[in-house]
Amino acid sequence: MYQISVEQDFDAAHFLRGYQGKCEAVHGHRFRVVVKVKASRVNDIGIAYDFADLKRHLGDILSRFDHTCLNDMPPFDKINPSSENIASTIYDELKLKLAGAPVSIFCVEVWESPQSGVAYSPG
Repeated sequence: MYQISVEQDFDAAHFLRGYQGKCEAVHGHRFRVVVKVKASRVNDIGIAYDFADLKRHLGDILSRFDHTCLNDMPPFDKINPSSENIASTIYDELKLKLAGAPVSIFCVEVWESPQSGVAYSPG
């Protein structure tokens, strides 16, 4: 099995509704997002999935969130923009973009600081 990874970041503000602590106030992060996809084989030129395509798909998703208050953006206007919810939202949107591709998503990681992050994969 091959695992292909790309990483991008975006800057955004957010706040956590109902949180009993500092994160209930508006604050910002440079969110680092790591996407890992898996493939069972490579194509005839030895590539499992093109890094450029994976970066483009991820960039399309993250560009909506960059330099915003996430709480104002769907779906985070309805659900808390926690790192967990950000990761699962990116996963769901990326899964649609990769429909029919020879890869599947292994996991989506969202890091809100160099020391604090979450990885999401369903099941």
